[in-house]
Amino acid sequence: MGQSPNSKNYTSNPRDNILVQGNADLYNNRVLKRTFTTEVTKTADKDDILMSVRAPVGDIARNQYESIVIGRGIAAIKGNNFLYYQLEKMNNSGFWKKYIAGSTFESINGKDLKSSDIYISNYKEEKSIGNIFQTLTKTIQLHERKCEELILIKKALLQKLFPKRDEVRSEVRYKNFSDAWKQRKLRDVVKTTIGEFVIKTKQKEDSPYPVYNGGTSYTGFYDDYNNDSNKIIISARGANAGFVNIVRQRYWAGNSCYSLSILNNQEMDLDYLYQMLKQRQHLFTDFQQAANIPSVSKKDVETFKVYTPSFEE
Repeated sequence: MGQSPNSKNYTSNPRDNILVQGNADLYNNRVLKRTFTTEVTKTADKDDILMSVRAPVGDIARNQYESIVIGRGIAAIKGNNFLYYQLEKMNNSGFWKKYIAGSTFESINGKDLKSSDIYISNYKEEKSIGNIFQTLTKTIQLHERKCEELILIKKALLQKLFPKRDEVRSEVRYKNFSDAWKQRKLRDVVKTTIGEFVIKTKQKEDSPYPVYNGGTSYTGFYDDYNNDSNKIIISARGANAGFVNIVRQRYWAGNSCYSLSILNNQEMDLDYLYQMLKQRQHLFTDFQQAANIPSVSKKDVETFKVYTPSFEE
């Protein structure tokens, strides 16, 4: 079990000892370097299993550094991959809840940890099971890193392929395109409609059509639909007023949801318009009316300015 250094010895200097105090310092099965300390109390070695013993109890990671200092919110355990993934399974199934039930502050102690029953097998089977999950973990991490890279690439392209505010050309253009982009109002390219309220008790998990009503995602499912697929929606009111989304299937729009239908598919591409609006989504907050409940009016949506290149571009 860990022991926290005196807070006066905490630093932000990466040359000092890495301090792991709790689950906030564990991410994606690894240690996050966030805080450092000049005082060494309890330590964990490379490849030790680190487990959070204070709320939330049960999060785990492998220590990838030669040595780290662990605070009282962390326990260090020496064990193979079989034990590591068994602890992960125990956490996912709520194993530690029986130790923290009724506690004001969720935590477990060394006795709780040491007295917990675990399964063991022979060396070869433990190694085989551990290797399967280790391979899956590494594959997931690689995909997550790739996803993070793609998000950064997309963010950069959104800035370069769309004109900046009050400009008529983007920073980067495709070959053979050089004309200035046209500035138009949304009402010139889409038809905007508001949905109809459907009470929550009429929504069912096994109904086929998602219900969108002012949030960032659907709120339930309904037996009927009032919009066909492939439409852009904008939240009309509430904390997420102005949020832009796209729906690829038939759906029910509530009375806090604007639906945008392309007027001419030969002149405006749905995905282009969605990306344009999503990139400029923050501008809708300029329209949020000063009231207890933030909202964006239909007029605000219809008069919102968008930039359009030629259809081919």
